[in-house]
Amino acid sequence: MATETITRPTTIRKIAPRYRVLLHNDDFNSMEYVVQSLMEVVNSLTQPQAVDIMMAAHANGCALVITCVQEHAEFYCDGLQSKGLTSTIEPED
Repeated sequence: MATETITRPTTIRKIAPRYRVLLHNDDFNSMEYVVQSLMEVVNSLTQPQAVDIMMAAHANGCALVITCVQEHAEFYCDGLQSKGLTSTIEPED
């Protein structure tokens, strides 16, 4: 009895490009409001992380919130904008 070898095509998975969600400095909302908004929109952020992001945006004009796939980045950016914050996304290099 002969054995038969079955070969299956190799699946190559392409990693989805990642995007940075940026928070821009805000002179209109209170620091507490910005921290609270960050934690509500990006629920994986802890309060210390949200404070660090808010302070970095305040000091540098812009801060990295999170890096993720484009669909999530757009969702987070829209969520921050809906809270009255200035947020943009850019491709990760």
